[in-house]
Amino acid sequence: MVQISPKLDVFSQFVVDEKMTPTTLTQSSGTQPAGMMDDLIEDAADRAPDISVVIPLFNEEESIPHLYRTLTDAMETYGRVYEVIVVDDGSRDRSFALLKEIAAEDARWTVVQLRRNFGQTAAFAAGFAQARGDVVVTMDADLQNDPRDVPLLMAKIDEGYDIVSGWRKDRQDRFWDRRLPSMIANRLISNVTDVQLHDYGCSLKAYRRDVLQHVRLYGELHRFIPALASQVGGTVTEVAVNHHARQFGTSKYGISRTIRVMLDLITVWFLGTYATRPIHVFGTIGLASVGLGILTGIYLTFLKIFFDQDIGGRPLLLLAVLLVVIGVQLITMGLIGEMVIRTYYESQAKPIYHVREVVNHRERG
Repeated sequence: MVQISPKLDVFSQFVVDEKMTPTTLTQSSGTQPAGMMDDLIEDAADRAPDISVVIPLFNEEESIPHLYRTLTDAMETYGRVYEVIVVDDGSRDRSFALLKEIAAEDARWTVVQLRRNFGQTAAFAAGFAQARGDVVVTMDADLQNDPRDVPLLMAKIDEGYDIVSGWRKDRQDRFWDRRLPSMIANRLISNVTDVQLHDYGCSLKAYRRDVLQHVRLYGELHRFIPALASQVGGTVTEVAVNHHARQFGTSKYGISRTIRVMLDLITVWFLGTYATRPIHVFGTIGLASVGLGILTGIYLTFLKIFFDQDIGGRPLLLLAVLLVVIGVQLITMGLIGEMVIRTYYESQAKPIYHVREVVNHRERG
């Protein structure tokens, strides 16, 4: 039996398989004495990490000790300098207390506590703001993602890709309320955004930080990060990863999120296609509406002049007027959108393009 550190006895009531503290967990992967291992951890924490692992978390107290053990073993086996940033999204259980104990023992861990439950997108954004690594890896805290798959993602990053998305090829979730809606949504998102992925909903992803810093997250757009990153020139691929059944607690997401996904998809489509030229979408629809209204009016005028038909009480006349009015309103919205977009970009000096690399040669005296 492994002895429990007095400082971390809070773990003892939650660990099911082994009673391990963060200190003993790091010792389990090697033969170094405790003091030497602590020095190695602090030295690694002071260095700029290669990888930042960002984990949003909400009410996962039972999963935390197991998450620490499996993630630490996987990352130490991989051998790259890393940091872990866990964002407690307003948990109401003992999750934050457990995370504070880990951060006190392992300098590679950073815990960010949000004041309330802001949602997964906000939690990811908070984690990204803290990340220092050249590559940011995201995953869930419920142990369904396998930390041992991180090298698979990194191998694709090393090939030159900017975003690598995990694909839960053998997903361990219920079919009707989890997998089927996800399959439909993934197909629709891929077709609309032109970023072909089998599994947008998988949280296990890797991003180059220089691409991720150009992505702004609002609402619930975290699942669309590959598509948003692709819009600023990021190259995207995917790799099959493991997926485990949930061991503790219950899922925080239900089938109701399907409606939100569809609405967010409209936002992503508009931002990706017409963000810098809203007059093109509103103006096109508006001109079509005005044109159809005018053609309808010409047809009714022809009936009145040449066939002496009464058109005053016909619903088609009202439709013609309505189409013209709606068309004018849409064109006006497009013009207003153009002014808003110019204010948005020019007031913040935001670029309308993103440079990947500049190569030149200058002779120096």
